[in-house]
Amino acid sequence: MSSETPRMTGPTLKVLGQLIANPLSGISGADISKATGIASGTLYPILFRLEKAGWLSSQWEDGHPSELGRPRKRLYQPTSLGMMQYKAAFQDIAPVGGRLIWQF
Repeated sequence: MSSETPRMTGPTLKVLGQLIANPLSGISGADISKATGIASGTLYPILFRLEKAGWLSSQWEDGHPSELGRPRKRLYQPTSLGMMQYKAAFQDIAPVGGRLIWQF
């Protein structure tokens, strides 16, 4: 786990939003990509940074590819630290003139 806080970019917030929406069941990278429109070349580095920071955990789904009829999926879930950081990130956003801006 790293002490470095991931940058809160638009794509990172979208990824966190999908993780928070599926906290117990987990969500695959492919499903996050479909829901957010974020390409894999952007998505997987974000997931790596969030996991390295301790904001999410991941594990392979149960089952063998031959039983599933497809490759196994890696499922991502937010940690309690990730949930707290996500909520804190949105407290730093304030509406100004009908648009959301960061307050730092």
